[in-house]
Amino acid sequence: MSIFPAHRNHPIYWAFVLHRLSGLALALFLPVHLYVLSLAIGDGGKLDEFLDWTANPWVKAAEVTLVVLLALHMAGGLRVLALEFLPWRDNQKTLAAFAGATALGFGVLYLLNVV
Repeated sequence: MSIFPAHRNHPIYWAFVLHRLSGLALALFLPVHLYVLSLAIGDGGKLDEFLDWTANPWVKAAEVTLVVLLALHMAGGLRVLALEFLPWRDNQKTLAAFAGATALGFGVLYLLNVV
């Protein structure tokens, strides 16, 4: 017996959940990004310290995670647009799997360029 009801243990539901969680994570990242941009404008020394800190392997892993989240969110958004504007319904599982694979592919490509 599953802990999730049948209507929630479905690939399309999990695509919905990933889209919402990736959006939340990106929204939480935005203030950090704006802070770093303010360092670039205001204090070059602090920006240099921050950029030195980003050489840490944990930060690189977080960058890759961020790129995967961005790709997941973009792919999920495209899936939602397709659901809204295209007439078909039979290929939803295939498109959700393709969107997830594409997002992970972008993460791997980014990882190969970072490392």
